[in-house]
Amino acid sequence: MSYAQIHPNWDRDPEFITEGFSVEITAKEIHGLREAAPKLPPDTPVAITFLRGDTLEARLAAAREVRALGFEPMPHFSARRIQSETEFKKTVESMVKEARVRRCFVIAGDPPTPEGPYQDSASLIETGLFEANGILAIGIAGHPQGHPNMTDEECFSVLEKKCAMIHARGMKPIIVTQFGFDPDAFMQWLVDLRKRGIDAPVRIGVPGPTNIQSLLKFATRCGVTASASVLAKYGISITKLLGTAGPDKMVDVFARSFGSEHGRVRLHFYSFGGLPKTVEWIENYTKHL
Repeated sequence: MSYAQIHPNWDRDPEFITEGFSVEITAKEIHGLREAAPKLPPDTPVAITFLRGDTLEARLAAAREVRALGFEPMPHFSARRIQSETEFKKTVESMVKEARVRRCFVIAGDPPTPEGPYQDSASLIETGLFEANGILAIGIAGHPQGHPNMTDEECFSVLEKKCAMIHARGMKPIIVTQFGFDPDAFMQWLVDLRKRGIDAPVRIGVPGPTNIQSLLKFATRCGVTASASVLAKYGISITKLLGTAGPDKMVDVFARSFGSEHGRVRLHFYSFGGLPKTVEWIENYTKHL
């Protein structure tokens, strides 16, 4: 199977754990992207989130800048935030025309009730707008540390259905996980995923280095498990929440543990507003491999 529709570098195994990583930014982080650009490999996938209050113009400007800097824009589509079919159609068409977007990421989104006609990510895929506009690959969410509203079995079932739906429309699926702090949970989830016959490439979500208290706030907001025992695996003491924390220990586990049973896996870094710091961490970590 060719994975070039997802990204050309997926058709070979990475030589080291950080090779072929992707990053995530908000529409407001263009300055940080420009600062980090000299240290990012060409064609690095850059996911652009869809936050409350983000305008289409701001997200388009971010996607255009990502492309202009030589990277691969991957805009998010949050189903419940999209207020009309017209808005969705205009956004997809504009992203393709103005930023040459070829890959997108779809999620249900945070609002408890839809602000428009779309209930979940599947309802966006089913419109046919992505393949009609030449989109090659669709990212969907994985939850190795559990989902607040679904059982693990339900999560795997949803992933199976979405992957089949995307394949049936001539595109390729890629699973991008929420960030977490427990590498063992990620490793087991990957094994379980492959046992289910889900062979889509996976990007494992890794939190970039940031202030510990801020990191825990992001975890709470995103529903990420952050118990004392889990944080200890990550290298954070619940009794000492000062300073910053980086994903060194977590990435170390991935570097020595990924094997054929885990399938094709790369890392996806959540920068939490500090992309230059995250890219610097990646550079320094890679130098010491």
